[in-house]
Amino acid sequence: MPENLTVVIASPLEEQHLARIRSVDPRIEVLYDPELVPTPRYVADHKGRHPELDGEQQDRWRRMLARADVLFDFDWFEPALLRQNAPRLSWVQATSSGIGQVIARNRFDPEGLLLTTAAGVHAIPLAEFAVTGILHFVKELPLLARMKSERHWERYTARQLAGMSVMVVGLGTVGRRTVASLAALGVDVTAVGRDGREYDVPTAARLGSISTMTSLLPSVDAVVLCCPLTDETRGLFGTAEFAALPVGAILVNIARGGVVDESVMLEALATGKLGGAALDVFETEPLPAQSPFWSLPNVIVSPHSASTVSSENHLITKIFVDNLRRRLDGRELVNVYDVDRGY
Repeated sequence: MPENLTVVIASPLEEQHLARIRSVDPRIEVLYDPELVPTPRYVADHKGRHPELDGEQQDRWRRMLARADVLFDFDWFEPALLRQNAPRLSWVQATSSGIGQVIARNRFDPEGLLLTTAAGVHAIPLAEFAVTGILHFVKELPLLARMKSERHWERYTARQLAGMSVMVVGLGTVGRRTVASLAALGVDVTAVGRDGREYDVPTAARLGSISTMTSLLPSVDAVVLCCPLTDETRGLFGTAEFAALPVGAILVNIARGGVVDESVMLEALATGKLGGAALDVFETEPLPAQSPFWSLPNVIVSPHSASTVSSENHLITKIFVDNLRRRLDGRELVNVYDVDRGY
């Protein structure tokens, strides 16, 4: 372990969180210049508006990277040149849970780098969004909105969430939290994980796997997708899966847009085969203005924000601070990303 550790903060971070990082150990030097990182558009915005760096600022940023042993978030400026610009770099602490797409999009080689994620930070807000999305349709909120706009008073009958059957696909931190949240409301939950893996999900009524998922779909009222996007899960929910669902089922996607065949989903929504969809993620983001999802009354469009809450930076910093202490003590880090598995 080196005597000193230089940490470069590569995305916007509030002073109180910087102070927590600095206080971990006197061997840690924290380099942060808000002038050289994106400007946040909202609380816990890690992408922000990219600044136009002049020549002197570009040189300053590259000099900071050249000193980095650890990066808090990925380099926004020249991500493909990360290994060249940061030759001392050994560890990147990401600010998101899923980073496979970040690596692919930025085209840099992660070989030899230790990558840790923000897994667990977003579990509660995403589980809350899943419950909200299902309740939105179960309690007929689109109908209420329409009747309100028409100033029309007419009693109606809605369904009850308790006793319904919901499948949760993906049993990482988010999936397990979603299972627990639904089960606490009296939902009969089927938890689906990877083939060949064992999962301890005591609140689930039953366990399934990817290979048995389609056969279980006819008996569920709603599906929540919260699995990572990998080669195995790309296009996981397509023609056969939508066909297997009962008429009027609800879909919530808090995974990644690529997990679902969007053309098949649109047809299912248009025909009523799918009763409603609460979508936080899409194949193309931002969602194009011409996308039919915008105009469908049985779709909730969320701009990939279901996971973002005001406490996010506090929670990510908590993970990072714990990992810094582990690194200094020579202990194993948490939330280590497996490049081969994609999560």
